[in-house]
Amino acid sequence: MKLSDKHTRYWRKNLRITGLLMGVWFGVTFGLVYFARDITFTFFGWPFSFWVAAQGALLVYCLIVWFYARYMNRLDVEYGMTEENTAENRGFTP
Repeated sequence: MKLSDKHTRYWRKNLRITGLLMGVWFGVTFGLVYFARDITFTFFGWPFSFWVAAQGALLVYCLIVWFYARYMNRLDVEYGMTEENTAENRGFTP
């Protein structure tokens, strides 16, 4: 089955945002750990690098998931790929 031009543009944007967010994930996960040794002051009695790695990375991961869901919902509406539209196109209307 050949994809239409609309589906191709949709898929390209999907892959682009996925690649960008995976790059952010990689940078936070590995970059933060690599440079954590350079951060030497304490925060509430713990080395700051451990606090950033434990708490800051989790916040970034949650932001990545939130942004991706929000972006994809808007992209779905823009290209008519919502669940309602795709069910109607396939003949599965309730």
